[in-house]
Amino acid sequence: MTGKLFRGLALVLSTAGLLGTAETSRAATTLHQVHGLAFRTDGKGLMVPVRVGIAVYRDGHWNKVPGADYEFKGFSMASNTIYASGHPAPGDPLTNPLGLVKSTDGGATWRWAALSGESDFHLMAAGYRSNVLYVVNTEPNSRMPERGVYFTEDGGKSWKPSPAAGLSSRMASLAVHPSRPGTVAVGTSEGAYVSQDFGASFSRIGPQAAVTAVFFDHDAEHLYSAPAGAPVLHRIALDGRSRTELALPKLERDFVTYIAQSPAKRNELAIATQQRHLFLTLNGGRTWKQIAREGDGL
Repeated sequence: MTGKLFRGLALVLSTAGLLGTAETSRAATTLHQVHGLAFRTDGKGLMVPVRVGIAVYRDGHWNKVPGADYEFKGFSMASNTIYASGHPAPGDPLTNPLGLVKSTDGGATWRWAALSGESDFHLMAAGYRSNVLYVVNTEPNSRMPERGVYFTEDGGKSWKPSPAAGLSSRMASLAVHPSRPGTVAVGTSEGAYVSQDFGASFSRIGPQAAVTAVFFDHDAEHLYSAPAGAPVLHRIALDGRSRTELALPKLERDFVTYIAQSPAKRNELAIATQQRHLFLTLNGGRTWKQIAREGDGL
């Protein structure tokens, strides 16, 4: 692992699960930060980790998930588990940073998984069906002696390094194939790259241009990538045989930071941008609806 690429406790962290997994009626209309994007497993709601907790957009309205109001920095959803990282709420006695935490009830309650007080992972991604988790580690810790990419197949109990041969630029985004645990993609300043050997080596897929977000289609055959400087999403066949473009709304001096797709309705996609604009399409990108403008929920 080279520095050039980068310049299990079961204690419940919150008792807010007593309130249930439904969103509270308190509107979460201000998205001070956006550090992830994911549809619920049933497709009924788009989850956005923000500065305080998780906002949810559903049926044209913004609400808040009841639970710990952590400041999430990393966030990724598998079919039955949400993985996250970040910091406790102000005044919370929990160790800072959180390390890796996970929720199996839609974010109502959280449990420690690993590295409490040691790490804050901003880039992480889980395989939706495989449940494998990859993280980019920026500082050595007790489980990861060097900086770089690591993965776990047992929920954080053990970690293995990914040498990431073939990458020579900083990673901006990370995605994991929904069912193949060894297939992982990254977006870099030189393009989108895919590994099929648990991150041991990567090869570019698509054009040689900066890519700010990547996401594996739930069909398991395509990768979405967002090129910098162009209001489009590329949908690239993993076998390299085809590439199509989905037009996006005009983005003024802005770029896509996160892509999400509903596992229940694959024509439903969402994007978030650096300026905290959020857009939703119900028809595979033919039309888009803006649901947040500069962090203000619409």
